[in-house]
Parts: sequence; C-alpha cells; structure tokens
Amino acid sequence: MFDGVGTYSRRKTATLVLFVMVAVFCSLCPICDSFADTIVLKEGQRLTGDILAEKPTNIYIDIGITVLSIPREKILKYEYSKTSEANNIDVKDVNNSGAAPGQSEQPAGLPLLLLSQKAAGGQLYRIANLNKTTIEKCVEAVSEAVLMVSSPAGIGSGFFINEEGYLITNYHVIEKETRIEVTVFRKTAVGFEKKRFKKVRIEAINPFIDLALLKVEDAGDVKVKFVCLGDSDRVEVGEGVFAIGNPLGLERTVTNGVISTKNRAFEGLVYIQTNADINPGNSGGPLFNLAGEVVGVTNMGYIFYGGLGFAIPVNYVKNFIENRDAFLYDKDNPNTGYKYVQPDRRRNRGEPNFPKNKNVSHQ
Repeated sequence: MFDGVGTYSRRKTATLVLFVMVAVFCSLCPICDSFADTIVLKEGQRLTGDILAEKPTNIYIDIGITVLSIPREKILKYEYSKTSEANNIDVKDVNNSGAAPGQSEQPAGLPLLLLSQKAAGGQLYRIANLNKTTIEKCVEAVSEAVLMVSSPAGIGSGFFINEEGYLITNYHVIEKETRIEVTVFRKTAVGFEKKRFKKVRIEAINPFIDLALLKVEDAGDVKVKFVCLGDSDRVEVGEGVFAIGNPLGLERTVTNGVISTKNRAFEGLVYIQTNADINPGNSGGPLFNLAGEVVGVTNMGYIFYGGLGFAIPVNYVKNFIENRDAFLYDKDNPNTGYKYVQPDRRRNRGEPNFPKNKNVSHQ
C-alpha cells in the first residue's frame, strides 16, 4: 500500500533515476556488449545483460544487480549475443554434442533455466519454443533421438524424451511382450552406427490411447539424444510436418507432408491426420513440425492408400506421462490392461409402458 501520492511519485522518480543510471552505465561498457544481450531504448540508452524472457508487453533482462522489466514501447531494438542466440534459435543446435563432460545435453534453444526447472520438478519430458527451419536441418538435429523398438511380435519405432533413457512408443508395438530391445542410430564420421540395448523396462501403458512409456536401463555412459515435445493445440491445418521411423524395417526413413486435419475422430479419440506416409514399422515414431518439436505419435495408416496417416496428438502424450502413476505396468498382475464390463441385461423383455401423452414422441 502507498502512503500517499507524494510518496508514490518519489518512488516512481527514484526508480526512473536508477533505470537511467543503469542504462548510462551499460552504454559506457563496451566489453559487456560482446558477451551479453543488448537492448537499445528509443531515447538512445543501451542495456546489456541476459535477456530472460520475452512477453507480449515487456522484455525482462538480468543486468547483474537486478532484473529489469522493459516495456516494448520503450525499446528501439534488441539483440542477443552470439553465445546465446536465443532470439534466433536454430533447431540444428538440438542436443549440442559440445556439452562439457558430466553435463546433460540439452535440446535446441531450450534455456538452461527452463531445462533445470523441468528437471528439478521431476518432469520426464522437455519443452521449448523453437523457431521453424528446414526439414534438412530438423532431420540432422533430431534423427539420433528416433529409435527402433523390437520384440518377438515385430518392429516399431519410438523416440527418447530425456537424457535418462525414457522413451515413448505405441502400446500395440509391445503389447503382451516383455522381451523388448531398443536400437539407436548414432552419427559417426563415416555415417551411422547401431547401438542395441537389450535391458528395457516397461514403465507405463495406456491401451486406450495406444501409448507406452519405456526406459532403457543398460545405457551405461552412453548419452542418448532426445527431443522436445510441442503443443498439438497450436498445430494448424496445412502446416508442414515430417515423420521419422522404420517402416517395413527400413531404418531411419523420413517422410514429409502437411497437416490434413488436426481433429479427426476415431472411437472417441481425436487424431492428427497427415498426408505424410505412415506404414507398418512407423508405429510409435514421432511426427515433427518444422521446428523439430514432436506434435504427434504416428500409429495408423492405410497401406494401400497413400496420404492417409494418423498420429496421436502430443498433448495426449504429455497427459499420459504426467499421470503415469495411474498407468504403471505390473508384470505380476494378470489383469494388467482393460476390459469393458457389460451392463446388466433387461429381465423384462416385454414392451415398455410409455406414458400416453400426445406431445411425447418416441424414437
């Protein structure tokens, strides 16, 4: 509570004075410019520091001694340093292999602050607001996170959601199977090499939406690549997408297309429809947007009709992961899965006695 108009005015004046002093100091420090983000005000002052967030009305910058909230109407321009490049995120930076030993490799453009908050909160997946780029750059960045899931029943696809070896695939890929193997394809100087993991644990399953959460337990010192999850609510019809998977066992196959429909209904669930080819073996693989974010999990397609593929929206995937405790897999429970209970049948098979009212119609 303010104790008067005069006090409020004095505080506002003091804040403005501090703001101007900081701006003048930063503008006189040329060394900071080469290692920090810069905001140039319309009145000519320059602020240098770390830009923490961009909001519709304000930009927040950490200048070292405090965090300032700068109204956009006061800003002439702003730019990021070459070390951060946060305003011009390139999906090519996904899982930067230049991470220092002992550090978790991070997805493209994901600020370390956001990454650490997600990890500290026990969240298994990562999110990032990435800029769109070309399919070539996206594939180069995310292809190592896409894997092959094998069982005695067949072959499917999947993708890592974090550096700890957690991955998503379709439930029908591992249905009634416990001997599961995961094959990853790692880039080398001469191409790709296969790395097979045979110790894979089933964490959670949800047959209703055809999703399974697995964990590779024998990764050892291998740092797996992973991808970020997008937002299927932001998907637009006509938007470019691409899928990576192993159709018919053909490893690392890339198909591209557009979003044909974002809310196609099947058996009470909504699916993303795409004309990117989806074939047996693609099941469980990721459907990416052109920012390299997963927007769906491919699980259906018409083999003899090209251009009719379907994917589970990624928001279903997020909900499944966040509520995984409700879907934990129990190998010792023979009732694992689901069964619909039939309603009790009518005992009186006679004609129902409807009320005799001319205004009531029976259908």
